[in-house]
Amino acid sequence: MTRAEQPLAGPRRAGRSPVATGTDTGADGDARTDTGTDGRPGRPDGHEAAVILERTRACVDPELRAAVESLPGAMRRVARYHFGWEHADGTPAAGNAGKAIRPALVLAAAAALGGPGAQAAAVRAAAAVELVHNFTLLHDDVMDRDTTRRHRPTAWTVFGDADAILAGDALQALALRLLAKDPHPASAPAAARLADCVIELCEGQHADTAMERRGPADVGLDEVLVMAEAKTGALLGCACALGALYAGAPAGDVEALDAFGREAGLAFQLIDDVIGIWGDPSHTGKPAGADLAARKKSLPVVAALASGTPAAAELAALYEVPYDGGDLDPTVLAVERAGGRDWAQVQAADHMARAMQELARAVPEPEAAGGLLALAEFVTRRTT
Repeated sequence: MTRAEQPLAGPRRAGRSPVATGTDTGADGDARTDTGTDGRPGRPDGHEAAVILERTRACVDPELRAAVESLPGAMRRVARYHFGWEHADGTPAAGNAGKAIRPALVLAAAAALGGPGAQAAAVRAAAAVELVHNFTLLHDDVMDRDTTRRHRPTAWTVFGDADAILAGDALQALALRLLAKDPHPASAPAAARLADCVIELCEGQHADTAMERRGPADVGLDEVLVMAEAKTGALLGCACALGALYAGAPAGDVEALDAFGREAGLAFQLIDDVIGIWGDPSHTGKPAGADLAARKKSLPVVAALASGTPAAAELAALYEVPYDGGDLDPTVLAVERAGGRDWAQVQAADHMARAMQELARAVPEPEAAGGLLALAEFVTRRTT
């Protein structure tokens, strides 16, 4: 059995809850799995998703490295740095290349609908999705002027705007080239779907940047949710759909898995926005409150602004003034008092429930859906 053919999901556990917003730990700090009244395991301890992600990195990383090595020297150097394979001076590094959630979804979807053979065939598609994801990160960091990613300086701060943008462009081209050269019969529809997804990602990013130029009272919650689906949900949905295509699934199952990924993606973004405000920088690898300092209209912030509470008025007044480098605690507290944090966590659970409904349409057997379920749970249980 090749690495790509290793099952991504571990044994299924009975009594599993589809959504959780925290991880239980014992006195020794290790993750725990709850048990029901019948003594059978309940909520997962996160180990299953960790195994899936580790196996995904093991089988997708060689494709990523081979693709990046084909780039011209300047772009190759930026890409190697961005993926954590090299330091800024070009010496080898064993850095963090990311969680690999999106390629894991490709492989888990292929396995759920087509078994190990489909999973093995979808490795190039999984690498293509990860290349597109990293193209967006390189560009987003430039546009947002973010200076830290994965616990070290962003690529544009090291190599400059132009080289970071061009490296991102090259990663997008590599993704489509991987699919164009793939002899699998699903490669052409997969490439078309991924290209459509990139356009939607660009639309979402445009909406996000446009919102930053508007006042806090001029941005509605519905439009922020639409933007979040385009920026985050679209690629997670595309990842699941590509896995279904490589499994030879019927159109209805492909669309159901796309919808599953989109709903899970919205939950992911909601939790990501919560972490962006209340997360621990030592875990996230980003400065605390960076989105608040940039006055970004994240989902918890817009929900708080729309609450009609005194704290909402306080938050609006803070957001009307550019950040001057002072204490962000009043802004953080205003978002929380106005209900932004609670709203985001409730909405994340709601979107995960919808995701589970879509998943059941395409993969009604829990055993087959195991990898996708574990990854969906990881989305809302994570703290980084």
